[in-house]
Amino acid sequence: MTSLSGDSDSTGSAPRRDAGEAQHIVCARCGIPAEGPRPTWTCSVENGTRHYFCDSCARINLRAIEGRLDSAWW
Repeated sequence: MTSLSGDSDSTGSAPRRDAGEAQHIVCARCGIPAEGPRPTWTCSVENGTRHYFCDSCARINLRAIEGRLDSAWW
């Protein structure tokens, strides 16, 4: 099985989950915490690090996200 580069949660805004420990996700743009599962949030892999963006931040920056620009550009 082949994995894509940056397919690891070992670094970045989402810490690695250990057995029995809940994953704490925070929007990389505005810092709002995700209270439970957020299926509408956007996940972006930049330089091998996962970044999560809330609905509002993703909506505001949709064109840059679809253009595959790193969040530093927007």
